[in-house]
Amino acid sequence: MAIKPVLREELLNSQSMLADYERELAALPKGSMVRKSINGHAYYYIVLRDSGRVKFIYKGRSSKEELASYRKAKDLRAKYRRNISRLKRQIRFLKGVLRGKEEL
Repeated sequence: MAIKPVLREELLNSQSMLADYERELAALPKGSMVRKSINGHAYYYIVLRDSGRVKFIYKGRSSKEELASYRKAKDLRAKYRRNISRLKRQIRFLKGVLRGKEEL
């Protein structure tokens, strides 16, 4: 059949894209920057999960650039996770179509 080579190529492309997105996701800074107001003063913390627990790491005063970079990282992280999820579904489908018996 002429379609199987095309599907195999699409599977390889999807797996390559998945690896790229996972690498990019790992390169992003962990956690999110949050602002807490205590007694009328603003304090900035990085919030992240560590071994299933939420940790707050005090950052002190932060520049607008640093806040913007964490905001951008948060948006990118959500985008990458959506794409990873979509690619995993696509890979599962393609393997099913190819019967998953063939080694690539």
